[in-house]
Amino acid sequence: MFEGTDSAVVVAVPAAEVAVAAHRARFDPAAAWGVPAHVTVLYPFLPPSELDEDVLRALAEAVRTVPRFTAEWNATGWFDEDVLWLAPDPADSFRALTLAVFRAFPEFPPYGGEFQDLMPHLTVAHAGTRAEMREVERQVREHLPISMLVTDVQLMCGSDAHHSWQTVRNIPLG
Repeated sequence: MFEGTDSAVVVAVPAAEVAVAAHRARFDPAAAWGVPAHVTVLYPFLPPSELDEDVLRALAEAVRTVPRFTAEWNATGWFDEDVLWLAPDPADSFRALTLAVFRAFPEFPPYGGEFQDLMPHLTVAHAGTRAEMREVERQVREHLPISMLVTDVQLMCGSDAHHSWQTVRNIPLG
């Protein structure tokens, strides 16, 4: 039904692009794949070839259980010294989205079950030296806070090919 080798459910954060786009282009390979600034709801998700109407309906029902909310990104965070990210507030609203979608699709745990804790975040950089990433952090902080009304999630499909990721469906929150 859709093209690509992977799919993901994300909340795109266009309000963050002015702060992070140039840095993501340099330090986050996903930006070159066409993935926008975002907070991941569920990845990996079903293979694109399996995204049929029943799946889309179940996904929409799960997403609708979470009401719209306003999110603010006002702090940076780090996973070790390797990944620089922006912390959303309220993080619990993003966790609620992830848990709602995971309950509907239990065979697809967040991040393949690799991490125990759900830590909603917007990745800024993870492919630079410590000094480069600390400078990125300094520059990004100048743009904080970032605020956005979260009204929907995006179902995206793509691969690691240049500009392959595309939004195939916008799904409204409740």
